[in-house]
Amino acid sequence: LKTSEAAELRARLRAVRHTVLVLSGKGGVGKSTFSALLAHGLAADETKQVALLDIDICGPSIPKMMGLEGEQVHQSGSGWSPVYVEENLGVMSVGFLLSSPDDAVIWRGPKKNGLIKQFLRDVDWGEVDYLIVDTPPGTSDEHLSIVQYLSATHIDGAVIVTTPQEVSLQDVRKEINFCRKVKLPIIGVVENMSGFVCPKCKNESQIFPPTTGGAEKMCQNLNVSLLGKVPLDPQIGKSCDRGQSFLAEAPESPATLSYRNIIQSESENHCANESPRFRALLQYAKGLNRLVLLCHK
Repeated sequence: LKTSEAAELRARLRAVRHTVLVLSGKGGVGKSTFSALLAHGLAADETKQVALLDIDICGPSIPKMMGLEGEQVHQSGSGWSPVYVEENLGVMSVGFLLSSPDDAVIWRGPKKNGLIKQFLRDVDWGEVDYLIVDTPPGTSDEHLSIVQYLSATHIDGAVIVTTPQEVSLQDVRKEINFCRKVKLPIIGVVENMSGFVCPKCKNESQIFPPTTGGAEKMCQNLNVSLLGKVPLDPQIGKSCDRGQSFLAEAPESPATLSYRNIIQSESENHCANESPRFRALLQYAKGLNRLVLLCHK
């Protein structure tokens, strides 16, 4: 990254207080769903300004999940304007630049990297408390680019999303190693699709059995915090398809309640021993908790 480019990024992002990357080496584990719910949860506090950046260039699903499909990006004298869900929740995605949601983005690495840099440099984010970055699967071009570009400013850390089965954990271990190699702090791991609680009989079934101990065992082995486990709920998919917040639509779901448990995980016990950035990042979970509490009133 050239000195002049780093200066441009610092100037544009100087008003962003905290940056969270949502990562996973595996596709289909719920990164975008978690990113969308995290953004909704933080934005429930009207005093906080939240931005959601989708850098999944080939599979941008955030516009659909946030109810913004068909919206377009507008340019002003200060740069590209994010598309807003609420006054305090702005979104940017390559999906807003396509003529149709079915259009395929067939780009080589350098063009993808250029767009990610443009999103960071040219989007007028304004004053932002939390910038949530939804990433594609893997540990290559997009991931290296976002870490490199944000290193010119700061990254608070990464939340890594997995599912219980070993075929997912294999790739997630690679993602954890990626974070360590590029010196990206790991906030913790969230296990999605962790069992299914029947809404009628309340019995729990393991749809994806954790044959090797699931995320909990992996976190113990790799000395990473397990932030929580989110059970399957068909309503999550329905809410995403409608572009609505699942947390607000299903406040009594075990999946919604599990987000509360995320902030009661082991990570809080070690918070005092972690860096100031780590402690600041845990505020995202507190914002999510506030939303759940509001839904139950």
